[in-house]
Amino acid sequence: MPDPFTGSEWTPDPPRPVVPTAAIMAGQLRGRRVLIGLPGHGWRGDLRADEKVVQGSRTYVPVMPEAEWYRAEAEQTEVFAPLVPVERVWVEELGMAALNAAPGDVVSRLVSLDEPPRRNPVAALDAAALTGRRVVQLLEDGGERRDLRAVTELHTSDEGDICARVTTELDWYRWGWSGRAPRTLEVPVHLLWVE
Repeated sequence: MPDPFTGSEWTPDPPRPVVPTAAIMAGQLRGRRVLIGLPGHGWRGDLRADEKVVQGSRTYVPVMPEAEWYRAEAEQTEVFAPLVPVERVWVEELGMAALNAAPGDVVSRLVSLDEPPRRNPVAALDAAALTGRRVVQLLEDGGERRDLRAVTELHTSDEGDICARVTTELDWYRWGWSGRAPRTLEVPVHLLWVE
């Protein structure tokens, strides 16, 4: 928190980071954001899960791309969801908020390939690009609004503030399958973080 006597503005704390948790240890999965992959090989995100399915002695998780998840939910239709072994699925959980360290050298950014890496949020002002990325809007009461996508880069609003336009993920994906432009909200840059 800045010193109130220096005249600087109050800055909200950064949003909570995304911390992957093994799906074996997670409870209900329907609609949860997940990652799939193999330790040592890599990870794929922007997926949603349905509830676990047991076939024989194996447990699987139906997993689908987010775009298909949102379309199925919005239009109440069935979609094909491949069954992924539960040990290859990780659920995106929200971790404890922490101060973001400044990016260091390459060695300080190395991660283990045993599990998907934790993703710390990045201030929109520091992000290389915004359009299409998952973003978090910090609310004036200290809360967070998630499941948003940026639809513009940073720009100057009519009032002269630096901001970006965002939309809900449902409207973002509906834009792709229907062509209907999304409803957007202009968010000041100091309240916007890339997830």
